[in-house]
Amino acid sequence: MGLLNANQLVLRAVRCYLSPKSWLSTKASMLGDKNILLMGPPGAGKTTVGRIVAHRLGLSVIDVDDDVLETTWKMPVAAKLAAIGGERFLEEEGQALCNFSASGCVVSLTGSNPLHAEAMQHIRQTGLVIYLDVHSEDIIQRLARMKVNRIVGQEAGVSMKDILHYRKQFYEKWLDVRVLCGTGDTVEDVAEKVLNAVERYQNHAGETYVSTRSDSAGSSGQKTYFSDVVVEGLATDGGLYVPKNGFPKIDAHEWLRLADMSYPERALVLLEKCIHPLDVSALDLRQMVFKAYGSNFSSEAVAPVKHLIHNQYVLELFHGPTASFKDLALQLMPQLFSYCLPQMCNYLILVATSGDTGSAVLSGFSRLSSTDKHRTGVLVFFPEEGVSEIQKLQMTSYKEGNARAVSVLSDFDFCQRTIKRMFGESGLTGHLAVEYGTVLSTANSINWARLLPQVVYHSSAYLNLCRDGVIQFGEPVDVCIPTGNFGNAMSAVYAKQMGIPIRKVICASNHNRIITDFITTGEYDLRGRPLMLSHSPAIDILKSSNLERFIYHISEGDSRLVKDLFTCLDRQQHFQVPEPLLGRIQQEVLAGWCSEDECLAAIQSVHTQTGYVMDTHTAVAKVVSDRLQDGSCPVVLCSTAHYGKFAPAVFKALQIQNIPEDPVEQLKKLRSTASRPEMHRDMMTCLKESGRRGHTVCQADYSVLVEEVENMIHNSFLKVM
Repeated sequence: MGLLNANQLVLRAVRCYLSPKSWLSTKASMLGDKNILLMGPPGAGKTTVGRIVAHRLGLSVIDVDDDVLETTWKMPVAAKLAAIGGERFLEEEGQALCNFSASGCVVSLTGSNPLHAEAMQHIRQTGLVIYLDVHSEDIIQRLARMKVNRIVGQEAGVSMKDILHYRKQFYEKWLDVRVLCGTGDTVEDVAEKVLNAVERYQNHAGETYVSTRSDSAGSSGQKTYFSDVVVEGLATDGGLYVPKNGFPKIDAHEWLRLADMSYPERALVLLEKCIHPLDVSALDLRQMVFKAYGSNFSSEAVAPVKHLIHNQYVLELFHGPTASFKDLALQLMPQLFSYCLPQMCNYLILVATSGDTGSAVLSGFSRLSSTDKHRTGVLVFFPEEGVSEIQKLQMTSYKEGNARAVSVLSDFDFCQRTIKRMFGESGLTGHLAVEYGTVLSTANSINWARLLPQVVYHSSAYLNLCRDGVIQFGEPVDVCIPTGNFGNAMSAVYAKQMGIPIRKVICASNHNRIITDFITTGEYDLRGRPLMLSHSPAIDILKSSNLERFIYHISEGDSRLVKDLFTCLDRQQHFQVPEPLLGRIQQEVLAGWCSEDECLAAIQSVHTQTGYVMDTHTAVAKVVSDRLQDGSCPVVLCSTAHYGKFAPAVFKALQIQNIPEDPVEQLKKLRSTASRPEMHRDMMTCLKESGRRGHTVCQADYSVLVEEVENMIHNSFLKVM
């Protein structure tokens, strides 16, 4: 969406000639004749930063206080405020700004300008609004040194901290680009960040994506932006999309700022750095993020970190509406998807799930607006015998609107392979587009918009440990992740690339130990290897899609190698990485596996020692961490699901007899047994409402699943109402 207007937004020159005086720079700005508009609270350093930026660019500088207000009023700003009071001051200040025009200048706004909507609508048309986001404690200290004890709009009895918090909503409303100012940043540091922000804004073409299998030298030259990869999902050559220039690196001062923020605030700042504002505007992204991580989560912390035992901490990723870590991505991804959709087509999202993704996708897309629902359908394929009963009930409870789940008499790998085959057959995708006006996409972790939000919670976990005094920023941690499709592990690798001091990513497998074997030997071998069902079904996977992104990363973008390896895997069910590459892999990640008995024993042992009940996947991570982690630093265990989703296995682990058959009664019995974590409220509600409903069961036949896709399109988009 943003892509269609990018050049217009950057190049369009808007000037207002509403006053007898206007400023016109005679030198070329980085943004043409657009202004650089610095916005922030009093004490943010806008005036000084503006002068430095203007000097560096050779542009005229305008301070609204000195050059506009005092010139217009013929008196000092402080005297005007004292004479007429705060409310009238805001109105007259706003009118003065409405009568102002400039072109190609650096403009330092006043701290109160953003409180006047008409003035900001006017001034915003003239340039790029850059918000100097300075910590409120730094602002208060600066104002104290300046002997400022009261600012516009601050009534008697209202603290400086409270008025700054109140004003923040207005700065967030009008910003185009945020400059996050770290504690201890000098004005020169902030000015450099402003220059970098302006350069980034105008260089949209610098934030493009490539396929893990594409040879950039032989590419067509067509650029692929964030909005493209969200909608397309899978690259046309069968590879996975990755940022061409990698992830932005964040300095320690900025990470420390994030440590004091809430989860949605952290997510917003990190995603702003990874998504160009011409793809998704700052205001729209903010609305999406705060909708994604709000009251729909049962914990206000969204993804809290709890001490488990010794040096082990649990990152609880199961507080979303479907009690799975997938919610952290899939409460946001559908909003990004609908935002980026071209208007002319319907879109059908195809999803293969080993359990948790299905209900999370269905939940996320069910929260879209009615307009977006009318042109977006979701069809989930899951293995009939490869998910827990509660997972199945969660998925099959969605039967209304354009979303449903069907089971397949096979395993997850067949479901995933079938979807990738559909994407790869141009005859099928062309037929669906021409015949039905419908385009296929995916919400699996092969879609970049699924993977990106997961980087946030690995970063947030580290920041929580810093905030709680467990570590100081810069000290290392390990993370241990139940690993199936490798998306969760890959997002931890990306968090490390952004600057989070993760020492080792430890991949934990169940007895389907394909990832462990690969990381140990460098050989990925599917030949004659059956998928075995386990107590941890979400990682019952043999073909790990996101491993392709990892090999691309560890090989420093060797797309030819990646293409050769995964073509070999598709054709021969096997590949071997070169020995030097295996060495680099083992520097980055460790891997181990856990037997079924070890998994259940870990649940029982931890419950006995701490009263905490782990789900089966977290138990796999606990066993592998105990075996591989050396204890020299904290280790974060990713708890990817609530234990209630796997009640029969937990009953077995805790040696509880007389288990009820009804899943709701099972959860009630577990609730009376476990002291922590609490039973998941939304899971109980969902199961009570769903009951036992029938669902479609398909044979493991490609043509049968294609028929389900066509039926879904008919029911979703072509039904006459």
